[in-house]
Amino acid sequence: MLSNFSYFAVKTIFFHEVKEFFREFQFNIIAPLVNTLLFFFIISTINRYYAFSIDQESYINFFVPGILIVVIIQTSFNHLSEVIISMKQSGSFNDYLISPISRIEIFLSFLLSSIFVCIVVGLINLFVLSFFTDFQYFKYFNFFFYLILVFIFFSSVGAIICFLSFTWDIQSLVSNFFIIPITFMSGTFFSIESINVDWQFILKYNPFYYLINGFRSSFIQGYDINLINNFYIILTVFTCLFFSIFIFQKGYKVIN
Repeated sequence: MLSNFSYFAVKTIFFHEVKEFFREFQFNIIAPLVNTLLFFFIISTINRYYAFSIDQESYINFFVPGILIVVIIQTSFNHLSEVIISMKQSGSFNDYLISPISRIEIFLSFLLSSIFVCIVVGLINLFVLSFFTDFQYFKYFNFFFYLILVFIFFSSVGAIICFLSFTWDIQSLVSNFFIIPITFMSGTFFSIESINVDWQFILKYNPFYYLINGFRSSFIQGYDINLINNFYIILTVFTCLFFSIFIFQKGYKVIN
């Protein structure tokens, strides 16, 4: 019940995790930004040589939302999974579990801290990349709506992995064989029209494709998606969220 909900505990854990994240800003903020800029300069150099365009839009304008979503997805997954696995290995996660607060409050604290730091990382990358683009269109609602859905889903995936594992092996396995393929093969850097018609069904049934297209609609007109697709996205996101809460609440393999 909300009357028993410990807002102070949630706030304390939230600020602690945010402070820990920014304490190592050179690894958590600067390093991803440098990688993003390197990737951007490589693509922009190739684009100047070949003069690509997607749906009558500059390829750079098409590319920037894609690289932003890649950074956000990887940060969302890595932040929560790395923090909790590190705490489980050091034994400090047990301190949270024996404290007089519920597991829902613990999970919510970590999720909110993950969302906050990912928003900061996303906005920093967007601010820097905005100097190299010429967007004439921006929808705030679409931007934050799809951004939050991305945070919730991939933070929940990271939570599931860190709740069920105690080593970096599983985290790296999921990152290399699920997160990275999803980020690069869901229309992040290419249009569905560039794929052979026989293979387009892979994206049409892929919720992440619609999630990325929705995020891209924040910057480019013509990428809005309908209510059915939005329902499909929300159902996928909150199914993963509730599954991660269920695992943590049941306590399966949470403690070694």
